[in-house]
Amino acid sequence: MGGLYRLAVIDDDAAVRQALIWLLEGQGYAVEGFESGEVFFEAPAQAVFNALIVDLRLSGMTGLMLLERLAERPYVPPAIMLTAHGDVPHAVAAFKRGVLDFLEKPFDDDRLIQLVAEAVERDRQARERHAHRARIRQGLALLTEREREVMQWILAGRLNKQIAEELSISMKTVEVHRARVFEKMNVKSAVELAGLMAGWQTDDMAGKP
Repeated sequence: MGGLYRLAVIDDDAAVRQALIWLLEGQGYAVEGFESGEVFFEAPAQAVFNALIVDLRLSGMTGLMLLERLAERPYVPPAIMLTAHGDVPHAVAAFKRGVLDFLEKPFDDDRLIQLVAEAVERDRQARERHAHRARIRQGLALLTEREREVMQWILAGRLNKQIAEELSISMKTVEVHRARVFEKMNVKSAVELAGLMAGWQTDDMAGKP
């Protein structure tokens, strides 16, 4: 079932749009319909969708144009593109814009439901990654230059005595910096810190965007 996931259906065919809304609401999703890309972009900025179902040949702004405009945003939810006139060039262009799949009308309801489930799961994972990275960036922004140095040595597995020798400071000072690193990164141990920072790139460690 859809739970609290929100979907946007963008299709200029009112009958198709309403049929999609009924189908997906029946799966427990919260669904909002839009008759055009222009109307979609007039929706309140706070509206957050977990997946998009977009018709390729919208009147006015096309489905591909809508995706191009969305690509300017920091995050674009997964999209499923629908069309009654599918062709290879359009399909290739859609996939290049990150479309999850490209379905020709009339499409199988069960296949669409399956794709929507895949889309919202992909969205959930992406948002979790974003929240994880935001937590790290927030913590890193609070660290002083010296605390960053100490953190890197902690992540390298060095003991307080070794860090003190590397940085030519006292063990007491290392202990203070270590405690502040844990506090600011919201962790309780070196192991937890390593888990948090796993996969974090060197450029991110340096505070670069």
